[in-house]
This record gives sequence, C-alpha cells and structure tokens, in this order.
Amino acid sequence: MNFKLRVWRQENPKSEGRFANYEAPDIPSDASFLEMLDIVNEGLILKGDSPIAFDHDCREGICGMCSLVINGTPHGPEKATTTCQLYMRHFRDGQTIHIEPFRAKAFPVIRDLVVNRAAFDRIQQAGGFITARAGSAPDGNAVPIAKPAADLAMDAAACIGCGACVAACPNSSAMLFVGAKVSHLGLLPQGQPERMRRVLNMVKTMDNEGFGNCTNHYECEAVCPAEISVAFIARMNRDYAIASVRESVE
Repeated sequence: MNFKLRVWRQENPKSEGRFANYEAPDIPSDASFLEMLDIVNEGLILKGDSPIAFDHDCREGICGMCSLVINGTPHGPEKATTTCQLYMRHFRDGQTIHIEPFRAKAFPVIRDLVVNRAAFDRIQQAGGFITARAGSAPDGNAVPIAKPAADLAMDAAACIGCGACVAACPNSSAMLFVGAKVSHLGLLPQGQPERMRRVLNMVKTMDNEGFGNCTNHYECEAVCPAEISVAFIARMNRDYAIASVRESVE
C-alpha cells in the first residue's frame, strides 16, 4: 500500500511548526500505524534527514503513549483503538493522511508529534491515592465489595490516561480523565476517607493546569480508546458539589 503523509514538524516548543509532505510507499497492509512511521523514519535516516519524533511505549494498546491526531481524530478512525493498534488496512491505498500532535494548551509540543502530558501526572498526584497500610498485601476478602460497585470501579480504572479526551474536546477539557480517576477510587470502600478531599484537589489542579470545562459535546467519550463513559463526569460533579458545600461550612 502507498500513502501520502502530511506530518506536523516542530523543532522545539518555541519554534514555529509546519506540515511537511512525505511519501510512504510499499507499506504492508498488516503494519500498524506506528510501524508505518518506523518505515518512513528509516527512509528519512538513510537520506540523512531528521526522523519524525513520536511517542510510543508498549505498542499493545495499554499505556496510551501513542498520542497522535490522525485525519482530525485522536488515535484515528477506529473506535476503541489506540494509534499503536490501528492498522494500515483501515486506510485506502493512495490516501493522504494528516498526522498531528494532541492540541491543547496544557499539552505543549516538545517536538514534532510529541507533547508534554505531565499535567495528567500532577492531577493524579493531587489526589490519586488512598490511606492504606503499607507492608504485606491485605487479605482480598477482608473488605467485602459489592459486585456492581467493583465492576463500575473497574470501568473507571480502565482509563489509560492517554489524553485523547482532551485533544478531541473543543474546550480541551480533562474532565473525563479526572472523572475516571476520581470515581475508580471513590467507588470503593478503601477510597472513602479521602473521597471529598480527593475531588477538590484533583479538580483544582486540573483548573490550574489550564484545561477547559465540560460543555457536554461528548467528543471525549467518542474517541476514548478505553470507552470511558461520560457518566463518570456527572459522578465527579456530584462529589465536587458536595465537597465544596462541606468545605464552605467547616
């Protein structure tokens, strides 16, 4: 398969970026999108040109590092699929493919297609923990958890923190990510002691990092590779409202 690529190139965070045109000939249909970029980079290196910088790690759809906007959609056209699990057979032979980094003020470009998503780390550090005894692992049956609560917590915990929700949102909102992180701990008994403090701290950190607010476009849910539901945003908003009232009267 043969493709034409329009790739965002940017030398560093302060330089002006631009789209550059590349040919991607003889790409196997069963190659992943990242493998296609590897092949293109090999050709650029052989010609003495600078390879395209892009993020990747596990290449198994688990870590979310493969953060690319492909033809205007974070992670590309396939639903519930990360970039590394997107295969070139999903594109037409001869198609022109536009490749950009995730666009958000809170995700500044480092180089080419690589963005700095440390803002997500700081949000998690603000409240993504529980008070638990350190040392040996506790008995798995010591704290009974109802199956509906456990299942819902696992649905929230499936978030891989890739940032596609932010890139898809017209407001660059991180509320789907924060809602999932707040909920997966807040739904469990072990997460109750910090529940109110957690939501206040994480939402405050999210706002300070420069993410926008949610205005119910639902673009975040549509592009999420883990299919996290926007219902977790509503759950977070309820907890935040309760925590804010409690804080104001204490």
